[in-house]
Amino acid sequence: MNELRLRPRRLRQSRIVRDLVAETRLHPDGLIQPYFVLPGAGIREELSGMPGILRESPDRLVESVEADLSLGLNRIMLFGVPEAKNAKASGAVDPQGTVPKAIRLIKDAFGKDVFVACDVCLCAYTDSGHCGVMNDGRVANDESLPILAEMARVSAAAGADCVAPSDMMDGRVGVIRDTLDAHGFTDTIILAYTAKYASAYYGPFREAAESAPGEGDRRPDQMDFRNRLEARREVDLDEMEGADIVMVKPALAYLDVISEVRAATELPVAAYNVSGEYASAKLLAREGLAPERDLVVENLTAITRAGASIILTYHLRDILRHRWL
Repeated sequence: MNELRLRPRRLRQSRIVRDLVAETRLHPDGLIQPYFVLPGAGIREELSGMPGILRESPDRLVESVEADLSLGLNRIMLFGVPEAKNAKASGAVDPQGTVPKAIRLIKDAFGKDVFVACDVCLCAYTDSGHCGVMNDGRVANDESLPILAEMARVSAAAGADCVAPSDMMDGRVGVIRDTLDAHGFTDTIILAYTAKYASAYYGPFREAAESAPGEGDRRPDQMDFRNRLEARREVDLDEMEGADIVMVKPALAYLDVISEVRAATELPVAAYNVSGEYASAKLLAREGLAPERDLVVENLTAITRAGASIILTYHLRDILRHRWL
């Protein structure tokens, strides 16, 4: 009798069998596409560091959303590039600002057919480029909270389904939740950037959003990439303060953190497949070093396998257009 009774290769022998027994299933329903919004009209420009990704004025953005909706892309995240910056980040709370205008146009055109989330952070709106207002050369945590909360309220009033505080100020989720509830926006979802690390993978995004700090860096605000267990504390705080979804950013170099966060909460866990990760995949594909479809699907499946049920990724449009899933 053949001694090899146990043959794991039996369950790998064909695509049909492999699909039947797959432990992790990646699906477009859990993916969100980021968009960058510029002031003005009739503007559309491709980002040199992120092939295929655009910065657009609100009117052109609506055209892109309509085209993407025809592909089945109906979950989006907006990042704004303001017309002017100042010390108090006043552009972040302007109801006539670029992002609120874009939200209103999208909701007027598509209503509930498109889920609109928007970033809540001051880095693109401060003249310092930091995620909060400055005081004596330091980010002033508590002075930044009411500005962040007002930014979230303005976005909700414009029609945003979800606000996503990415600033990493202590206590910001609770202040935002209280502000939203006090103004009747009890159904607005808070997707908290819970474990956001100080990372070298953000370079292309900072170019796109014009949000690089003028002096210093964000290590005092964002998490140290040497730490994993610290993420559990951040999860506990955000959950206690009223977050509906918690997120880890970046994703690929932090799969262990995603797993840690998944074990720490019963809330939905998101991960951000960030600009540097996207650009790396595009570069490998462009140079003929890896098939783009295989690379993208492997990366996003790894993020899902680690425990994320929601992924923000710049690849979503390509995934749907080319039917990679």
